[in-house]
Amino acid sequence: MASEYHRGEMDISEQVATFHLFNGLTKWGSLALTAMMVLLVLWFCTPTGFLGAFISAVVVTALGVFFLRDKPASDH
Repeated sequence: MASEYHRGEMDISEQVATFHLFNGLTKWGSLALTAMMVLLVLWFCTPTGFLGAFISAVVVTALGVFFLRDKPASDH
């Protein structure tokens, strides 16, 4: 019955957990794909070679981890 529904009383913890999991997988998966693409493109498509490509991929990964890590929650 429509009269039994009360807005805002449903437990949404599973939806919140799924949302955070999806966002985390998207964020870290994108970083992994970006680092892999940097490595492969620089290694095979430029005269950089493996060492230069590997160093570039490590730098991209380090910067990505620094900028994409979870920030502390604000207190307001």
